[in-house]
Amino acid sequence: MENIRSRLNIGNKAEDVKLRKRKSQLYSKEDENILKEGELRRVVLFSVAFRLINCLLVQTSFVPDEYWQSLEVSHRMVFNYGYLTWEWKEGIRGFTYPLFFAFIYKILHFLNYDSVFLLIWLPRIIQALFAAFADVKFFYLIRTLERRDVAKWTFFCHMCSWFSWFCCTRTLTNSTETTLTSLALFYFPLPRSKTHSSKIYLSLVALAVIENDKLRLITHTVVPIGAVAVVISTLIDCIFYGKWTVVQFNFLKFNVFHGVADFYGSHPWHWYFSQGFAVVIGPHLPLFLHGCSLAFKRYTILLAAIVWTIVVYSLLPHKEFRFIYPVLPFCMIFCGISLASLKAWRRAAATVLLVSNLLAALYTGLIHQRGSLDVMSRLQTLCDVRNISTMQPDVLLLMPCHSTPYYSHVHCPMKMRFLECPPDLGEEVHVDEADRFYEEPLHWLRTSFPYKSSLPTHLVLFDVLEKEISVFLQGNNFVRTAEMFHTHFPEGRVGGSIFIYERH
Repeated sequence: MENIRSRLNIGNKAEDVKLRKRKSQLYSKEDENILKEGELRRVVLFSVAFRLINCLLVQTSFVPDEYWQSLEVSHRMVFNYGYLTWEWKEGIRGFTYPLFFAFIYKILHFLNYDSVFLLIWLPRIIQALFAAFADVKFFYLIRTLERRDVAKWTFFCHMCSWFSWFCCTRTLTNSTETTLTSLALFYFPLPRSKTHSSKIYLSLVALAVIENDKLRLITHTVVPIGAVAVVISTLIDCIFYGKWTVVQFNFLKFNVFHGVADFYGSHPWHWYFSQGFAVVIGPHLPLFLHGCSLAFKRYTILLAAIVWTIVVYSLLPHKEFRFIYPVLPFCMIFCGISLASLKAWRRAAATVLLVSNLLAALYTGLIHQRGSLDVMSRLQTLCDVRNISTMQPDVLLLMPCHSTPYYSHVHCPMKMRFLECPPDLGEEVHVDEADRFYEEPLHWLRTSFPYKSSLPTHLVLFDVLEKEISVFLQGNNFVRTAEMFHTHFPEGRVGGSIFIYERH
């Protein structure tokens, strides 16, 4: 009996019973979607550092609007000299965006820190910080919607986009639109989203797409928020235009009803589908298509927004890559889902994606079309000469109109001119100075400057024009004093290098 009792441990102290631990699948998923404070802090620090580096490594020009519709207007508002393009004379541009940079310029001027370096870089640094804030919000949203690994790869796709790198730190309204779109996406009522807020969302985009009580949303939220936004922007425009001006109406009247936008070029209806979208999304395209097949039902509303935006812009004759930039954050969600699903090929695909985007980002940010900025840095040195020389600088830019920034990048009131090219707005006499010049450059120069005393002191031109006006240059003692690389892909009136000629 004792043997049996000892085997059965009867009468002895019972040993601890070890139970197998089972983790609830429900709670594990919830725990996985909790964003820890340390993780968020790392994302914030990384995003800020990344976008500041991004800002410093973009030293090229993209389109004239990043200067002529923002910094040039702001500079004129604060320092009372500069040039406003025809859009501002016709009231089709709003002052809200330039007013933000004008406020920065005014503070610098008040503190006596309005150096040309700060006037150029501080707006871009602020734009970079704004983009970093949107990056953090984007990660936070995906982290609440998807598993940790999906959120990680989606954020990776988002941050390594070459086009975002190229655009997001520029002083373009399209860059700000895209940043606001990312912020709006954070508050959009997506399925399973814990961050949605219709009022904040509508404040950012003034548009509701999905909501249960649509009538109440429209009457209590959409209309009030939309009305306030229109009233505030209209008041700002009326103050700075000095008359009653509804920019939204004027913009539609000129660009849509009168087709003035066609003046700057037109493309076939399928351009965004056949070329534009593929360039903007870049090497991410295969991942995007794969991600759409995986998450079509889950994120139908985002895919619909992408397609709708591209279709609407396809109806307009004038098309540019930057116009569809705001849909890029939506696309990155599908790219991240695709990359996370590639178990065997994930690292290889990520490496290819990173390297290909990095090469495109560095080339377009540091090399392609950098001459437009380099030449203004060179011309800015004439501001010092202006104070000590008896011959005041007089610069003529013999280039396609708006090829370079203007007074915002020299910040001194020296005399400068460029070839103007306003569209035909129905005037009795329409003059496109740029077209007239390029039809007969030599004749234009001789008739515009019949006397040596009327000649400018400096000429700035692309290399493709040099041979055609060489007789004028030699006959008036112009000597080439500087050459700046511009692009490896010269086209038409735009050459590969920019020359500065000085009269001796």
